[in-house]
Amino acid sequence: MTVGRGGKRGKTSGRGTKGQKARAGHKIRPALRDVIKKLPRLRGVTINKRGFRYTSVGAAPVAIPLPVVAAAFGAGETVSPSALFEKGLVRKVRGRMPKVKLLGGAIDKKLAIEGCLVSAGARAEVEKAGGTVS
Repeated sequence: MTVGRGGKRGKTSGRGTKGQKARAGHKIRPALRDVIKKLPRLRGVTINKRGFRYTSVGAAPVAIPLPVVAAAFGAGETVSPSALFEKGLVRKVRGRMPKVKLLGGAIDKKLAIEGCLVSAGARAEVEKAGGTVS
């Protein structure tokens, strides 16, 4: 006796009895999908609930006053982000060198500033002391 469930196997056609796997067109969800479905659904950019942040590394520059820089450097030395890192005035952010901005204050040393953002007051103080900003 054959039952019209496909093939020459008869009755259950080799699918055992009952259950999801015995049905036509059965699909079993991947285990990973269950994990994904249990995660909270978050919309928009505020994904830091899961530990992600969409901010660029060192987006805001590190602000350093000129008197602090003048105390660490000698006259005629070049001030750059890497030189500031070597002197211990800035730290790397997630393994990358941050942007540095020098803020105003009175100095009396001639300094050459390279690769740093400089405020208008700091630029005037450096140039008044005989230094250069590039």
